[in-house]
Amino acid sequence: MIILSSLATGTIITMTSHHWLMAWVGLELNTLAIIPIISTMHHPRSTEAATKYFLTQAAASALILFSSMTNAWNTGSWDITQPLTPPSHILLTMALAMKLGLAPLHFWLPEVIQGSTMTTAFIITTWQKIAPMSLIFLTMNNLSTSVFLLMGLLSSLVGGWGGLNQTQTRKIMAYSSIAHLGWMATISSIMTNILIMNLLIYLIMTTSIFLSLIISKSKTIQDTTSTWTLSPALTIIMLLSLLSLGGLPPLTGFIPKWLIMEELILQNFNLLISMMAASSLLSLFFYLRLTYTTTLTLSPNTTQTKFKWRFYPHTRTMFIAAPATVSIFLLPMTPLILL
Repeated sequence: MIILSSLATGTIITMTSHHWLMAWVGLELNTLAIIPIISTMHHPRSTEAATKYFLTQAAASALILFSSMTNAWNTGSWDITQPLTPPSHILLTMALAMKLGLAPLHFWLPEVIQGSTMTTAFIITTWQKIAPMSLIFLTMNNLSTSVFLLMGLLSSLVGGWGGLNQTQTRKIMAYSSIAHLGWMATISSIMTNILIMNLLIYLIMTTSIFLSLIISKSKTIQDTTSTWTLSPALTIIMLLSLLSLGGLPPLTGFIPKWLIMEELILQNFNLLISMMAASSLLSLFFYLRLTYTTTLTLSPNTTQTKFKWRFYPHTRTMFIAAPATVSIFLLPMTPLILL
């Protein structure tokens, strides 16, 4: 409880601060709280993941501190919303990209997620994105638009290509996270309200998928083939949630893609959005592969296959109901969300 409350407190301090030092303190508290969570499994992989996570996040935090110090040296201001000097905003862009796992600073994310448990991977891909995103939201006027557009394009391409060859569900979710963050990065400098909406929808959809994977204990694509023995309804929820994550209409995941495409076309970024749309097809391929193994195929099984839903009636599926519903049915409410 102490560790989880520290994790929450770190994010909240960063989100509510207007002073660079307080934002840095929040990020440090956040990093230090999740290290024990990653390394709870006494296994070399989890120790390696915790070390990698600590090194990248500590480097990013140090860059944020360094950029704010050089900025304060030149301007005399520690206020987050004040304009930054050019060296400071370059350092800050690099630091935030490293914190989030945006390409080309994404290499730590799949490795760390693969080395940790499913629940920890869920925390890293959802909660840990909130603090850096809030800093991007606060400092967007001072950051370079072209750099964020380029990083967004790179991230969506890397997220698409990287996930194609994966068999581990955690790594697939890591590359999915990189691709979604790419879409958020492209819109961040143009319309911040779409950025926040995209972040919220991404958090809800990822929560739905991870809860499904945790309940069905699916660590590899092969494991997902036996989901039907646990709960036939869960297979349908996973199918729809994965398609929503891929951005197919008429599901919720189509909202951010549709609005971001519309906005970028209005700004005449036609080539950029064409490449991003093509890269989202790559992501859709590995989501479809997961849906195929989960729902549309019946793996070879014997008559002794246990129908687990008869033996485990007390599986805690209540938590999945809300995120699954929202991640599937929200598209008709788009006009209300935009207000």
